[in-house]
Amino acid sequence: MRRTVALLVPVLLAAVLPAPPASAAPQPPPRPPSTGWTVSGDEIRWTTATPMPVLDAGVEFWEGDRFLGRARESANLRSFTVSAALRDPAALQVRSAGKRLDVVEPSSPSPSAPALPALLPGAAVDPGTPGPYATETGEYALDPVRLPGYAAPIEMEAVVVAPEGAGSDRPLVLFLHGRHFTCYSKTNPDQISLDWPCPGGLTPVPSHRGYLKAQELLASQGYLTVSISANGINAQDASTADAGAQARSSLVRHHLAKWADWSGAGRASAPGAVKALPAADMSKVLLVGHSRGGEGVNRAATDSLTPPPGDTGFDGPVRWNIRGDVLIGPTIFGHNPAPDVPSVTFLPGCDGDVSDLQGQMFLDQTRGLSRGEALHSALYLVGANHNYFNSEWTPGQAEAPAFDDFWPGQQPDPICTPGAPTRLTAQQQQTAGATYIAASAALFLAGDQSVLPLLDGSGVRAPSADPARVLSHALGAGRRPFAVPDASTAATGSARVCQQVSRDAAVTCGTARSPHFVGFRFASVQPERLAVAMKWSAAGQAGVVTPAAPVSLDGSTDLALRLAVPGNAAPATFGVVLNDQSGRKHPLGSVSVAGLPSSERTSSLWAQEVRVPLPSGLGQVTSLELVPESASGEAWLIDAYGWSKGLVPVTPVRVPRVDATLVAVDEGNSGTQTHNMVVTADGDGTRVIRLFHTEAQTPKTQLVTLAPGQNRAEVPLTFTGNTRWSSDVLNTVAVQAISHAVVGSAVGGLLVRNDDPAPRIAATPVAGSVAEGGSLKWKLTLSEAADSAFSVSGVPLAPASGAELSTTDVNADWLLRNSGEAALPSRPLSATRLELYVSIPAGQTSAEVPVPTVTDTSAEGEESVRLRFTGVSPAGVEFEVTGEVTEAA
Repeated sequence: MRRTVALLVPVLLAAVLPAPPASAAPQPPPRPPSTGWTVSGDEIRWTTATPMPVLDAGVEFWEGDRFLGRARESANLRSFTVSAALRDPAALQVRSAGKRLDVVEPSSPSPSAPALPALLPGAAVDPGTPGPYATETGEYALDPVRLPGYAAPIEMEAVVVAPEGAGSDRPLVLFLHGRHFTCYSKTNPDQISLDWPCPGGLTPVPSHRGYLKAQELLASQGYLTVSISANGINAQDASTADAGAQARSSLVRHHLAKWADWSGAGRASAPGAVKALPAADMSKVLLVGHSRGGEGVNRAATDSLTPPPGDTGFDGPVRWNIRGDVLIGPTIFGHNPAPDVPSVTFLPGCDGDVSDLQGQMFLDQTRGLSRGEALHSALYLVGANHNYFNSEWTPGQAEAPAFDDFWPGQQPDPICTPGAPTRLTAQQQQTAGATYIAASAALFLAGDQSVLPLLDGSGVRAPSADPARVLSHALGAGRRPFAVPDASTAATGSARVCQQVSRDAAVTCGTARSPHFVGFRFASVQPERLAVAMKWSAAGQAGVVTPAAPVSLDGSTDLALRLAVPGNAAPATFGVVLNDQSGRKHPLGSVSVAGLPSSERTSSLWAQEVRVPLPSGLGQVTSLELVPESASGEAWLIDAYGWSKGLVPVTPVRVPRVDATLVAVDEGNSGTQTHNMVVTADGDGTRVIRLFHTEAQTPKTQLVTLAPGQNRAEVPLTFTGNTRWSSDVLNTVAVQAISHAVVGSAVGGLLVRNDDPAPRIAATPVAGSVAEGGSLKWKLTLSEAADSAFSVSGVPLAPASGAELSTTDVNADWLLRNSGEAALPSRPLSATRLELYVSIPAGQTSAEVPVPTVTDTSAEGEESVRLRFTGVSPAGVEFEVTGEVTEAA
């Protein structure tokens, strides 16, 4: 079936947003209201009235706080399905990056727009200034590559922008776009698809051409740049456990291997767009990934340092050195950052796709994994959305249909609605993005530390990015840990140690939308992820944080704190005091933090970095006091470090690697079996990991310490065989690194494969001919009951002869529910996107298919309907039914 969908523009949009110019691409539908759930045994399906745009964050099903799985999208992007055991259907939710999609939640009265943060002082250098080189642009297309788990080969296509006359051996910057629809119609701008290759009449979306502005800036400064296409992965990654991260890593490494060839002995084989360019210095490579592309380049960095086990579609030698990653609004489903590869992560304040800003985990989840030498920076961009960093995802700039990912709600958002004082235009956002990518290249590739204050929380700005407000904080780079909350940390006074991910109201850090509180989706609790929450009701009520043992801050010039206050809050000022072993207090001065511009739809509880100077001769420090000056308030201390100017050398190190494996077994005809799902590990030393799985529908977690020489952990999983057909069942096991380890594949498990034949299905008319106003009905009957829902999908075809039933001949609500279309203007059903989804629940053998008709005053004679059904689960089923409708008596 062709995965083709037309994006509709509901009337609601006209009431919320100004009409787009005639040249602009159509806007997407608003978030749909709840349009119906179907639960048949272990198959759970949610259907929307209008198609959903492709989301990098994915569509997920939850039962309250229990993650059920990432949903499989239907061909028309209106139906989403998960196979999972369900306890409470009333608790079902559809989420994407933490936001509900299945309900229209009531909006609070729209607050007035908060003031923008003041412009920071200008930095000593401005990396957004073009360099001395003219640039040239070309493209290449090589033979596609095949990757495990992907039926269609993946394209090897790219656009190259390079400096002219720059000599040879130039540092290389590689861009990887995120998940987007893959094909569009040049004659019908509403028509898009998620096919690969694109079917006849449709053209590939050139997402890889969307970073030309940043590429041209970098090339003018002397860098070779290449932006690669990943449409083949986008079209096929929905069925993978890691949402395509490993495939994107393999694709990146295939391109890097080609560039290594072309920069050495294989230069003669380079395509024309590359052969005339300077050679690449493969010892200096920067990877830039947008959305799922961010997660992909992070995996490529990990795989380049520590080769992945098994067949990943690339097994060549590593002939490059990745000096850093830039991650733009990235996903990080596995919570598995590369700790020893420096990184800069963009967090768009108005991200409407990856709206929980989970990319914060590329910093926070590096704590304790390795030496802490690599800089990991986060940039919070007030007013930036998700899509506009890519011009091919931007209305008015893109060849294909494009839209603003920050959806209009029931009323304009005071922060993120286009035109709000806090919202960036597409041009402003792209300029800011290019500027800070250039800053990252200057630091990681050229070793220019003059740009470091733009990235490390020093509180300066790049004027080229004006009027964007870009705030930064950082970890690593030789910071000396002081108050980094763990199980041995004590907090007293107005402070308490809290769990960032917990359902327990007594210990949780809170329910505010915070990038720091984004949970691993397989985890209901993550005990190692702690912060300090402060709440006070009078000025001077100090919060005291005491590490397990005294700490020396010798060698540090400042104390750096990552401190968050509620969105839109007035500046909160805190006195900062250190206590030493002898009981002396050392007042260091004060820090002030104001709430970021915030609405109920933004993730604005983000910690800002503030610093105070440290006196010499402190000795051993025992505790930190934060003394609020305001009469009341709340704040969160994420951590505190000793800080000094500059970077420390990043020593390449192979941190022990951990991978969850996927084991597939046949169900068998009888008996209960137990198989051990294995998590593999390499390297030396003691490694600590946390495992997550489900047992009897109850989430389980265990902390595992792998002693030296111990290279696997096992989780026993049990299943029972029989002779009835069922869908395959995946029992998921997920792994997270806690210390001295890095995770490659975060998700594995036991796949129990069905080994029984599917029941046969027969369709018989119950009411195959009715007068208008009646309901056509067919009964679908299985030859025997099954252990999983048996599901089919039917679409209307033009009848072989005679008049066809039209949209005004059937019930309007039924038509809207099953096609997303209105009845008027009248047209044949085969000209609509009508799709009838029918599921026979597990344990049952029949279901009915109704087509309700209505009476009208037109003399139309006999009309007919023809429906072709194909198997959803199991595949391979195909049959047709027909029915006739006569004039009412």
